[in-house]
Amino acid sequence: MSAPNRQVRLASRPAGEVKPENWEHVSVPAEEPGPGQFAGRTRVISLDPAMRGWLDDRPSYLPPVGVGEVMRAGSVIEVTASQHPDFQVGDHVVGSFGVQEQVVSDGKGVLRIDTSLAPASTYLGALGMPGMTAYFGLLDVGALNHGETVVVSGAAGAVGTMVGQIAKVKGCRVVGIAGGPEKCALLTDELGFDAAIDYRAGGVKQALREHAPDGIDVYFDNVGGDILDAALSRLAMHARVVVCGAISQYNNESAVKGPSNYLSLLVRRARMEGFVVFDYAKRYAQAGQEIAGWIAEGKLQVKEHVVKGTVDDFPDTLQMLFRGENVGKLVLDLS
Repeated sequence: MSAPNRQVRLASRPAGEVKPENWEHVSVPAEEPGPGQFAGRTRVISLDPAMRGWLDDRPSYLPPVGVGEVMRAGSVIEVTASQHPDFQVGDHVVGSFGVQEQVVSDGKGVLRIDTSLAPASTYLGALGMPGMTAYFGLLDVGALNHGETVVVSGAAGAVGTMVGQIAKVKGCRVVGIAGGPEKCALLTDELGFDAAIDYRAGGVKQALREHAPDGIDVYFDNVGGDILDAALSRLAMHARVVVCGAISQYNNESAVKGPSNYLSLLVRRARMEGFVVFDYAKRYAQAGQEIAGWIAEGKLQVKEHVVKGTVDDFPDTLQMLFRGENVGKLVLDLS
């Protein structure tokens, strides 16, 4: 008889904040790999703000997680049995395997990683989706130029820490917006940001006037809402606003609050553009190489928030994102 496979499934669609009753914790028999498949044990699970959007039954860049389905998540697994020619026992691979202890895969959309070069968690962060998001969002969508002023919200999160550091590598002035003095100190003292604004202290508009006196050339938005409005009021001529996310709005039970200052785009001849990182998949390897080089050269620090636990700890760990408790990339370590 197979060992049980512990899973977290979506039990019901949340209204507003995700609650414990929206999840179902189950044990099912672990599957054996068939021809062309491999099996593996989950080592690290990625937790991302986008997960909240996947729970709503509305059109998006990915179909919603179905009620009764294993929760979608990126993870790193260690191969434990294989009938696949490209994957051997002991290999570590990254892919979208869901919130479960054990998986069986045919290898599609799966990437083998080298945990001797970087910890498994880093392939879910700086060398994974957040790193790719920061890289392509800032350099392609944001069309960053040397010497410009970059402001990033959610600056102490997985994407924000990367955006600010990449902008510094590219010779820009960087202002981060984050919640609380500890996160702001991290940005300036450890990660090399030129300034940090604590949105919880209020006065964001005034602080942006002070720290971006010539206006914002690139605003990288992770939070939406009032912070987006404040940034729109401080745009430089021909500014680029990169819409990556809006974590302040994800748990809204009413309509998402749109930007009231959007006419700044007209006055400043600026543009505001959203993007989905999956569109850049063919260039992930190139970006990963460059980011790994910056890490090796000491130009870029990896910030990770590792929670050790089991798959059953997933729901509460996910809420850390919306309580603003994580610094850098949040992962659940099952090893």
